[in-house]
Amino acid sequence: MASKEATSRIKINRLLDEAGWRFFDDANGPANIVLEPNVKISTKAFDAFGDDFEKVGNGFVDFLLLDPAGKPLIVLEAKSEGENPLSAKEQARKYARSQNARFVILSNGNIHQLSTGR
Repeated sequence: MASKEATSRIKINRLLDEAGWRFFDDANGPANIVLEPNVKISTKAFDAFGDDFEKVGNGFVDFLLLDPAGKPLIVLEAKSEGENPLSAKEQARKYARSQNARFVILSNGNIHQLSTGR
């Protein structure tokens, strides 16, 4: 499983949580991570993915991080642990432009690269 993107996502989920990003509304404020554009995910649906995010039928926006006003700020593209995260640079940049996000983070769970989305 170490080569699967799901392993990277689990690490990234923890890092985002530790940094104060939220998948769900809580006492600290509204959710500021979006996994599918314009879709608010429930705790039950999130838990149903288990450790295998790759089984999601429609594919997955890796992570869209929102600013305090709820507007797209960062596209975070996850790659498998064994992959160089820079391999997704153009893919993530195109998505960032389509969402009007200012930044892109490329990560394999261990290596993280920040760049502008423009």
